[in-house]
Amino acid sequence: MGRDTLLSATIGDQGTLKKVALVLLGALFIAAAAKVTVPMWPVPVSMQTLAILLVGFGMGSRLGAATVIVYLAQGAMGLPVFTPSTLPGIAGLTGPTGGFLIGFVGLAWLAGYAAEKGLARGVVSTAAVALVASALLYVPGILWPMAVAGAAGLEAGWVARDAAFYWGAFVAPFLLGDALKAVIAALVVTGAWSVLKRRA
Repeated sequence: MGRDTLLSATIGDQGTLKKVALVLLGALFIAAAAKVTVPMWPVPVSMQTLAILLVGFGMGSRLGAATVIVYLAQGAMGLPVFTPSTLPGIAGLTGPTGGFLIGFVGLAWLAGYAAEKGLARGVVSTAAVALVASALLYVPGILWPMAVAGAAGLEAGWVARDAAFYWGAFVAPFLLGDALKAVIAALVVTGAWSVLKRRA
């Protein structure tokens, strides 16, 4: 794990048992955030991706990605950790938003990698990283229903539609929310670094 994360700055090196506990706590944090829905225009948004960004920025690339993998495994086993609008169990991973769920691993990893490289200290740089990572999340999010699900033999009204359908249903309604969550993540992360510097 990198030495430039909030986790390493606050508690230093972690043994295996401590890492396991941190991953489980991180997965619980994501699950709790997934249940929080904020009314926004044009659609309500959950705090799930905000939590994943914070886990990545705070824990680093490897632990952040591991935390999301554990979270997804919990959801696949049927635990009620996904957002209320996501299908429960393995159906959630193979449903219309399955590409986004799998992409969450990359979202956490990228945020963590940026933190380890010292790119997540200032508000502007952290927000920029969060925006880029959030934008990249749309790649697996759209590829899954547009191409991969159909190739895998799935048949549903959301499979293999045209680009306009996916833009209107999977992208456009969430852009504003994702931008705001990127800014919030940047404010939280830089605020935490400021607190640590004052205590040093």
